[in-house]
Formats: sequence, structure tokens, C-alpha cells
Amino acid sequence: MDMQAQVPQEKERDKVLSVRGLTVGFGNKIVLDNLDLDIYRGEILGFVGASGAGKSVLMRTVLRLLPRRSGTIEILGSDYDTVDERERMELDTRLGVLFQQGALFSALTVKENIQLPMREYLDLPQWLMDELAYLKLDLVGLDADAGDKYPSELSGGMIKRAALARAIALDPDLVFLDEPTSGLDPIGAAEFDELIARLRDTLGLTVYMVTHDLDSLFSVCDRIAVLGQKRVLVEGSLEDMLVCDDPWVRSYFRGKRARSIPRPESPATSGKVTD
Repeated sequence: MDMQAQVPQEKERDKVLSVRGLTVGFGNKIVLDNLDLDIYRGEILGFVGASGAGKSVLMRTVLRLLPRRSGTIEILGSDYDTVDERERMELDTRLGVLFQQGALFSALTVKENIQLPMREYLDLPQWLMDELAYLKLDLVGLDADAGDKYPSELSGGMIKRAALARAIALDPDLVFLDEPTSGLDPIGAAEFDELIARLRDTLGLTVYMVTHDLDSLFSVCDRIAVLGQKRVLVEGSLEDMLVCDDPWVRSYFRGKRARSIPRPESPATSGKVTD
């Protein structure tokens, strides 16, 4: 019993991403102000917030796609601002990204899309890149023949899986997912959630997932962080969200859309619609 109790504490000490005092703005508008955030190894963090609150801005800033005005960002124990170019490139190989619409290159086949990170960061023969691409396709539940298709020939669900295969092409430690289930029907979204959880367990991934999908938050996320008022308003377990007094958090997690989802703190009402 004591050993089991120590496991979460060990994980909490192993920070994969640590953001401190992050401020991001455009012109006179401040989007993020003195924001702090930690992500721990092996967890699936669900990141939520109102539309326009800055969720994608934060993710893109962490990935160095947007500039910041102040603050530090440490990934896997290293600060991008202090490491040299070789170390930055090594850090980049340990990150994977799935953008909201997949962002596959339309002129390339699925296999060629998956191989893009390999070509950029590795020096591998073509036959080995082909084998690795087929392995990634299998990991995300796509048949090998999908590798020869173009994005325009894929369904929405297949595009998401192909984009995820590209995100894990270099066997990253930390994967960023931007609205991974948006545009999918409920069955496809549930299957994608299961896929994310399975890859986390199989590959030892840490997952940063921006989402509006309550089902994803309830089914696969170990921890949730809420962006509001230009900072992380509250973070913790689903139970923490359900008892939070903040008006937006209360409306989001206990509003009409959440009424049909069983609530962990009320096991007697599991499976029932509650008021």
C-alpha cells in the first residue's frame, strides 16, 4: 500500500513541461499574463478554456511558433533559451504535434507525410523509413495501403490517424494534440480517445491535449487545466473541476452538456441523468 501511494508522488516530481511567468501579447493586447503550467511524465493533460481564451496561443508559444514577451519554458528539463542549436534540435525530435485539422501536406502521400520528420532530423535509408512509416500506420490503426493514398482520399477519421502517425514518427516523449476529436462523430471520437490512451500506455507518451470534448476529458484525461483570465485558472482531477466554484468552470463541467455524464463524486447516480 505504501509503495502504491509513492508512485503518483514520483511522477509529480518528473516534469516533462514546466512553464513559468509566461506572458504573450499581440500589439496592445495581452493574451497570456504571467501563466504557470506543469505537465508530468506519463499523464494525459486535458487543457480547456473558452473560445478565444488563448489555448492554441499557449501551445504554439511552447512550440516556439509564436514569440513571448517574458517567462521561461522548460521541456524535458532543458530551457530552449539556454541550450545550443544541437540541443534544441535534439529537443525538437522529442516532441510531436497533431494540429487541429491534421495539417497533412496535400501533395504528399500519407507515407511521405509521416516520413517528413525523419527526413528533416534523421539520416536513414529509404527502405528503413518505409518500414518505420508502416509501423506508425499500424500503431494508429491504419492499414498499410493507406500509406500510398493522398489526404484527399481519406476520411476525416483517417486524416486524424495519419496526422497522429506523423506526430509519433520520431518516437517523441511529449505529444501536443490540438482538438484531436473535433469533426469526428461520437463513435470515431471515442475510438480516437481509446487510441490516445493506448499509445500513451504502449509508447510511454506524455500527452498535452487541447480539447472542448467533455467525453475526452471524462474518459482519458488524468488531469485537467483550465485557461481563464489569461492564466491557468484551476488545475487538477475531474473531481476538482466538478467542485470548483468558478462560474465558467461550473458551467462547463456541470452545465447542460455534462448532465448525462456520470459524476465521480456521486457513484449512486452513475449512469443516470442528474439535475
